[in-house]
Amino acid sequence: MNFHRNPNTYVGQLNLKVQNLQRALQFYQEVIGFKVLDQTEKTANLTADGKTVLLSIEQPDNVVPMQERTTGLYHFALLLPTRTDLAQIVQHFAKIGLQFGSSDHLVSESLYLSDPDGNGIEVFRDRDPSEWVWNNGEVEVSVDPLNFRDLLSCVNQKTWRGLPAGTVMGHIHLHVSELRMTEEFYVKGLGFEVVIRYGTQALFISTGKYHHHIGLNTWNGLGAPRPSENSVGLKSFTLIYPNITARDHVVAHLENIGAPITEENSTFATTDPSGNRILLLV
Repeated sequence: MNFHRNPNTYVGQLNLKVQNLQRALQFYQEVIGFKVLDQTEKTANLTADGKTVLLSIEQPDNVVPMQERTTGLYHFALLLPTRTDLAQIVQHFAKIGLQFGSSDHLVSESLYLSDPDGNGIEVFRDRDPSEWVWNNGEVEVSVDPLNFRDLLSCVNQKTWRGLPAGTVMGHIHLHVSELRMTEEFYVKGLGFEVVIRYGTQALFISTGKYHHHIGLNTWNGLGAPRPSENSVGLKSFTLIYPNITARDHVVAHLENIGAPITEENSTFATTDPSGNRILLLV
């Protein structure tokens, strides 16, 4: 979990738009295991530890279903503290008859599913960084079958109790319209480093030599349009910087490359070249 704390920059919270708040709340509590921190008629803040918001969901006025082949969220990824925690949620998914995908990425073991609105979700655990292999500044990853027999040998209790308190937002993976300006924005502007390149179609970036805090892909097509404002999907996400000085440097870098910056109540916000909105927090 050291990659999701000072002095690194990492994703703190995701803000999602859904069609039906009550349906989404039922899913995120009963299937994923979040707790509701607070709620209004159209919004809810969700937590794993009872105090830190990891996911906020809202039902916009005149909301429309998710629009295909647009920029926005590919998936968000919840990082569990231990392999045992991952084994427990696999057992829970199996018990409720949930269909899900899976993969062994060498650096991590992952489960994949979607919420009722089609928002992609990954639930994963990291292998120890001493097991990661780096070559010329890039970390080695793969898409291998997950060894469920070995994983489930870690189960140590029959009762699933929801997301463990140590769960964090491990990373976010975005659909973007192109990669050249996108890389400039995230690297020169926001201060990330490229740690994986998948040909000309995807980039994975991080700080502190993590395997990735953000994934970026053009799999919805080069030039993919932005979704409408009232569409289901990503509203915004937060990046957590270690201190005000670091955040202010990033604001200056974004201004230097011509990226949009707004400030409201001491909170800075920007938008990447594909329309994904980012809040810059300390």
